[in-house]
Amino acid sequence: QVQLVESGGQLVQTGDSLRLSCAASGLTFAAYSMGWFRQAPGKEREFVAVIRWRGGDTYYADSNKGRFTISRDNAENTVYLQMNSLEFEDTAVYYCAAALGWSGRYNLRAEYRYWGQGTQVTVSS
Repeated sequence: QVQLVESGGQLVQTGDSLRLSCAASGLTFAAYSMGWFRQAPGKEREFVAVIRWRGGDTYYADSNKGRFTISRDNAENTVYLQMNSLEFEDTAVYYCAAALGWSGRYNLRAEYRYWGQGTQVTVSS
């Protein structure tokens, strides 16, 4: 049974930093590209960042490029999202997701086979 478990979400102030973690089990982690998505109240779930299964290439949404960094530890089956200079607009539930291999359509939710339950990030101004 595949499980993705996010952690690290909390209430922070504008300008603060936060690191989210996603621990994966039940899958061959190294074979999956890992993404982060987020969903704010009343909005669609949107792409945040992805790290490729092989080579570790990373891609980001324009809204967080330069502020967020995605990384992975294949030995620990964990993917991270380091978020700096947080803004009120970053408030959302953050989800990690796993996509087998790499299709190039990394910003599409349908490309991801497995999803976590999400962790709440609230940025207070």
